Amino acid sequence: MTNKTVTITDNVTGKSADFTIRDSVHGPSVVEIGSLYKEFGYFTYDPAFTSTASCQSKITFIDGEKGILLHRGYPIAQLAERSSFLEVVYLLIHRVLPMKESLEDFKRNISKHMLLNQGILNFFNGFHYDAHPMAMLTAVVGSLSAFYHDRIDISDAFHREQIASRIVAKMVSIAAAAFKHMMGHPIVYPDSKLSYSGNLLNMMFSMPTEPYEINPVAEKALDQLFILHADHEQNASTSTVRMAGSTGTNPFAAIAAGCAALWGPAHGGANEAVINMLDEIGSVDNIAKYVEKAKNKDDPFRLMGFGHRVYKSYDPRAVIIRKTCHDVLEALGVDDPKLELAMRLEEIALQDEYFIERNLYPNVDFYSGLIYKALNIPSSFFTVLFAIGRAPGWIAQWMEMIADPDQRIARPRQTYRGPEMRDYVEEFQRGSK
Repeated sequence: MTNKTVTITDNVTGKSADFTIRDSVHGPSVVEIGSLYKEFGYFTYDPAFTSTASCQSKITFIDGEKGILLHRGYPIAQLAERSSFLEVVYLLIHRVLPMKESLEDFKRNISKHMLLNQGILNFFNGFHYDAHPMAMLTAVVGSLSAFYHDRIDISDAFHREQIASRIVAKMVSIAAAAFKHMMGHPIVYPDSKLSYSGNLLNMMFSMPTEPYEINPVAEKALDQLFILHADHEQNASTSTVRMAGSTGTNPFAAIAAGCAALWGPAHGGANEAVINMLDEIGSVDNIAKYVEKAKNKDDPFRLMGFGHRVYKSYDPRAVIIRKTCHDVLEALGVDDPKLELAMRLEEIALQDEYFIERNLYPNVDFYSGLIYKALNIPSSFFTVLFAIGRAPGWIAQWMEMIADPDQRIARPRQTYRGPEMRDYVEEFQRGSK
């Protein structure tokens, strides 16, 4: 913190007051406005918090103008190319990259907690066969609150680390169980000999009637996608986890709230929207027509998976996953007209001046949707995979919030625009208006 201040003057009353400026390691400094109401009698108005820092954090930094994404200071490209997902999880939770022995201990701990209580698995019997997998994930993650309520002291750092391990471990098993329920297949239990992403593939696709061999290209692609989704500053779902967690609620309930927020099509459903867009375009022959529709501001059609609200130049995650996407398509040799259509659309958009001038490059959602499609994963399940990757970011943000001495229960203010105060009117005296 610095001693710099900014002076704000009320032009109506002439009153002035100084407000402290906090410098950031990266990114804009922030003005502490907590005393604004006390000094002037005003609240600030910032719909969707686009210019408001809701917390201070040491986890993730994004520079959308320069296309930078850092986790604990490490560039996402270095982590995605050189780390495993669980190593990044360790980094987010423990704040440092692990030594070899620490990472092996962490992996064993995650593996130990992957097994689900039979009572949790019984919940799936209550869901209809065509229940949306995000509905199942949200409900079952929330139900963990009933199984782990008497061993949680959120004020204890060791307990918080144990909670983190349980959430990361059980998310993948719950997701796989939801997938099996969708398919009408028997549940497959985790295997301690497999990697995190390998376990997911095995629990999703193996059958008791025949051996299943994990494709290393698919395993690596999933692991990399999870890294790219691990955390992304104060996005809608992360802010939801922090807000719910600020009440002191059970952490599993806070993570379930994050799942619910992620489910929205404007957030975690973006990669599913890419596949729906490809369905609408239909064939390679229609690309030119739909590209022109996308350029027409009066046409409701939009190219999904292009551009990003935060990244104004390019999405650094997309640069990484683009190569992986092409590797997956080549290695699996998938013969799918929809994937051919997507590759042709990517080629045209990357060469079109309209998209180049506006920095409308394919983003991580575009490529992740194509990878999931190539792995024969239903589009309704895409957001579940997003939630698996984002879970360590949620829990790291929750841990940081709980340990922050400045943290209080979240309580945004509002500007009221409704009726003025009025007296109650008896029923017989009320008019028709």
